[in-house]
Formats: sequence, structure tokens, C-alpha cells
Amino acid sequence: MGLLGRFYPDEYFESAYVIEYKKLYDEGYRGIIFDIDNTLVPHGAPSDERSRKLLKGLMEMGYGVTLLSNNKPKRVDMFNEPIGAQCVYKAGKPSRKGYRKAMEEMGTNERNTFFVGDQLFTDVWGAKRTGIKSFLVKPIDKKEEIQIVIKRVLERVIIKSYLKNGCR
Repeated sequence: MGLLGRFYPDEYFESAYVIEYKKLYDEGYRGIIFDIDNTLVPHGAPSDERSRKLLKGLMEMGYGVTLLSNNKPKRVDMFNEPIGAQCVYKAGKPSRKGYRKAMEEMGTNERNTFFVGDQLFTDVWGAKRTGIKSFLVKPIDKKEEIQIVIKRVLERVIIKSYLKNGCR
């Protein structure tokens, strides 16, 4: 696995909308931490019918759901207002602090919580450093800020290595 392995997600999915959440719930998972931008909606977009249905359905299933974002409250609240999930703003991903705060608010721990996000160097690495299962999803929209575009070049190298090593 080597040096690149520290950035490998536990699983890699086409979308946050294809993960088998019921199966994971049956396996004992009770908390989900989500990134918002390019994971659930395009960057900067409000929640849409699909994201509201997913998150509300997960809460009804019995999951604790927390949105973990490096964004300011205004952005996160605009997305979350019709949903009512818990939020951690200005999380400083990949710092462990925001992930731990999310688990504390949900009453979950490293063994029964997983993370869903679209970036390796913030989302996945932060989850792995915290000791929780990490799911990488493909970004929803190709249009991104320049600093993210630059990181995507390096991410492609890691994802290629991840897939080459038989990971899924």
C-alpha cells in the first residue's frame, strides 16, 4: 500500500446516492458524517429534493446525521435549513477535531460511524486519521475552485493506485 495508502478510502462509490445505507445500519452503524459540496449537491448549491430525501430518510431510519464542512455557517445553514441535520462549521478538515465533535453530537463513536465525501486530502484523510470508515464518492460537478482542481490532479494518481491495488 505504501505512502499513498494513507489516503485510500475504505470504499469508493459512484455517488453518495448509491451507498447501501440500510445494509450498513443492519451492520451496526448509527452515525453518518457527510461533506456537502460536490458530495450531496454541486459546490455552493442549496439542498435539492434528492439530498433532502436521502438525509431525512437516513434520520428516519435511525441514523444520526451530521454535516461536516470547512465552510462558514451561512453556506451550511442555507443547505441544511429544510433538512434539520446537525452541523459542524469551519471544521478544518482534515483535522480530527470536527469529526470528533460530530460523533459527540450524534452520540456515536469510531466503530459505528462512517464518513462520506468527495475529496481525498480533506474528507477521507481526516476520517482515516480519526479512525472512522471513509467512503469516497465521485464529485457531482466538474466545475470547482482552482485550489480543488489542483488537488484533483494528485487525487487521480492516488485513485489509480487504489484501483490498481484491487481496492473498491
